[in-house]
Amino acid sequence: MSFEHKLDRILSRAEELRFMLSGALGGEAFVKASKELSELEPIEARIQQLRNAEQARAEAETMLADPEMKGLAESELETLKQALPELEMSLRLALLPKDEMDDRSAILEIRPAAGGDEAGLFAAELFQAYQKYAGLHGWRFEVMEYGESELGGLKEGIAEITGKSVFSKLKFESGVHRVQRVPSTETQGRIHTSTVTVAVLPEVEEVDVQVNESDLRIDVYRASGAGGQHVNKTESAVRITHLPTGIVVAMQEERSQHKNRAKAMKILRARMYEAQRSSLHATRAADRKGQVGTGDRSERIRTYNFPQGRVTDHRINLTLHKIDRIMLGEMDDIIDALIAEDQASRLAADL
Repeated sequence: MSFEHKLDRILSRAEELRFMLSGALGGEAFVKASKELSELEPIEARIQQLRNAEQARAEAETMLADPEMKGLAESELETLKQALPELEMSLRLALLPKDEMDDRSAILEIRPAAGGDEAGLFAAELFQAYQKYAGLHGWRFEVMEYGESELGGLKEGIAEITGKSVFSKLKFESGVHRVQRVPSTETQGRIHTSTVTVAVLPEVEEVDVQVNESDLRIDVYRASGAGGQHVNKTESAVRITHLPTGIVVAMQEERSQHKNRAKAMKILRARMYEAQRSSLHATRAADRKGQVGTGDRSERIRTYNFPQGRVTDHRINLTLHKIDRIMLGEMDDIIDALIAEDQASRLAADL
């Protein structure tokens, strides 16, 4: 189907939906049609902008034959020469298939991998960096679980990041993050390499994932770690095991068993949904060579080299020499570049 024919079909569908909504449509059918129209209207507006610009170009080209209008026409054509490709690119991007989870909030999970204490220390710093990034975007960052080591490193950190389109911005952060630096405990000044795993999961609702109570084993126990006398008196910690998949979620951050269970179920649903998504997308693996990444948390995606002050994202060969700013949450240069690369590869596949 040609690009122009695709645009004509969108305009025709929008008109059809308006006609349907002006009639006797009601109930669920009305809601469904209203939702579809609301999604098409921004695209319809872009199509109209593009076609108005194309008409203006045709009129300016006609005016070139008139000596009195030639100067004005040439000026108009110069402006349109830049505007038309931008309008068409904006429209093509709007037509790309949407990830149904892009508008959702997200759950962030960070854990140290290789490198012992140093991995735990960097995991804690990376967790804080994402917290600062969320703050810069006006998102709510709620710590759901935070296990600290004796040296102040992170054993496991889980946070719920709430806001519009959080998942669309952070979904390419899943993978192995590598750090190269001289640890504070290193007496001979040698650079160590450690790794941390990051997983970003879309937040899902109960309707997105069906969880049968009979498939769950729920254990309650006394929380460990900080918490004073309370830790030894109440069994507030909760461990939920989803028997069919073997997924286990343990939660002890809250003093209430009920709150810990609710948080654990939220994480369980997110992990189950992500497992289902990964399984569905596995068949597309061969087509992903030109794309940003698979989202596999075992894939090494980025290196933070502190002695050289640089951060390198290996998927798009981007190196930025501003590691201090990035660790303060200023990650947009990397994240926006990843989104742009993903859009470019999908556009290329669509042409």
